[in-house]
Amino acid sequence: MTGPEVVTQRKAAVSVRGLTKTFGEGEYAVTALDAVEVDIRENEFFTLLGPSGCGKTTLLRLIAGFELPTHGVIALEGRDISALPPHRRPINTVFQSYALFPHMTVAENIGFGLRMLGKPAAEIRQTTERMLALVQLEAMAGRRTDQLSGGQQQRVALARALAPAPKVLLLDEPLAALDLKLRKNMQLELKSLQAETGITFVFVTHDQEEALTMSDRIAVMKSGRILQIGSPRDIYDRPTHRFVADFIGDINILDGTIESLDNGIASVRLKDGTAVLAQPGTATAARPGAASIAIRPENVRLAQAGETPTVSGTVENVVYFGAATNLHIRLATGEQMVIRNPGAVEEGRYRPGATIGAVLPPELIRVLE
Repeated sequence: MTGPEVVTQRKAAVSVRGLTKTFGEGEYAVTALDAVEVDIRENEFFTLLGPSGCGKTTLLRLIAGFELPTHGVIALEGRDISALPPHRRPINTVFQSYALFPHMTVAENIGFGLRMLGKPAAEIRQTTERMLALVQLEAMAGRRTDQLSGGQQQRVALARALAPAPKVLLLDEPLAALDLKLRKNMQLELKSLQAETGITFVFVTHDQEEALTMSDRIAVMKSGRILQIGSPRDIYDRPTHRFVADFIGDINILDGTIESLDNGIASVRLKDGTAVLAQPGTATAARPGAASIAIRPENVRLAQAGETPTVSGTVENVVYFGAATNLHIRLATGEQMVIRNPGAVEEGRYRPGATIGAVLPPELIRVLE
């Protein structure tokens, strides 16, 4: 992990060491996870983020016990649970489909797990009432779940999973089936629920905005490996890999060559001969030779009159979307760059075909692996 992340260190709720999962055998074998290592802290909202097929759901299923590892160890609060069946792990899972019982009421669904554990009726009633209040569904207690909206069903699924007070709650893209506005509302509700209960949440998603909104830390995955772990700000502002930078939000990536290093700052020569200073994300990104640099569109500034621009290019497109205007320019090297300017820009000055200059602040440029 890179970047100045400041946290109060907590012991790990879940520790994964050398975790590998292979499906199939021989020439048909597919490695879904490749020697993954990660510590998920107590009482944190931890997100596994990546494209389809990156291994994030496989990792979640291994932690839950629905799959067994090919190699490696999964520990819960220091205890090896790698071979334990799901019902012997103090871990619950909320699936994308919710898997509610349509013939039961909301209250009966929430209390179902407690009844299976043989809890006394009084405890089941008290816990169910507490969970109903937690997810703000007290008025719906007697309704069948097929009479609820998608957002209400999602809350019932959460309450049912939280009722037995698991050590860890796993969430496999539980917001994917909701419409955009409801999904945004539920993101904030989920984060509040995690903070209120103090339970470790492990959340799987391919939605970058979702991950940035809710997470204490994010693990970005690709091809069965974790490429970077960090806070949302670390991942967005200080990406270490080209894939991470490109996957999270909009970004400009330019190719060049590292010519020298001085006190941890790299001097990079771009393809058009321009020299820029940049901060390497990792030691391997600071080696002399071919390199890529990255800078977010909102960190690129239009050069003012009399100011020497870092790069210049021709405007190809101007996109105004209220809060900002995106200027798409083509550099002499053929590479594209987006400049995100707050508010509107002068239409005549920045029309397609115009030549403009851009300033790239060195402290906001990253060298990528």
